Amino acid sequence: MNEVYAFIEAEKTTHPVAFLCQLLKVARSSFYAWQAAAKARAAREAADDASLTRSPCSTSPRKAPTVPRASTPNCGAWASG
Repeated sequence: MNEVYAFIEAEKTTHPVAFLCQLLKVARSSFYAWQAAAKARAAREAADDASLTRSPCSTSPRKAPTVPRASTPNCGAWASG
C-alpha cells in the first residue's frame, strides 16, 4: 500500500489527489494519514539506523573506556570463549 501512497505523492502536482485516490481505489483520508505520518516514519528509521551503527559496548558518551555491564553480551575482554 505504501507504493500506492508514494505514487499519489509523486503525481499530486499533475493530478488532483481526489482523482488519484478514486482511480487507485484508496480513501483520501488514508493517503493524508500516511502523509502526516511521514515525519514519524523518518524519525523512526533514523533511530533504527543509528542503533545499528552503535556497538552494545559503547553506550557511554564518555571517551574513557568503561567496564561493560554484565547484561551486555560479548564485550571485549569480558567475553567468554
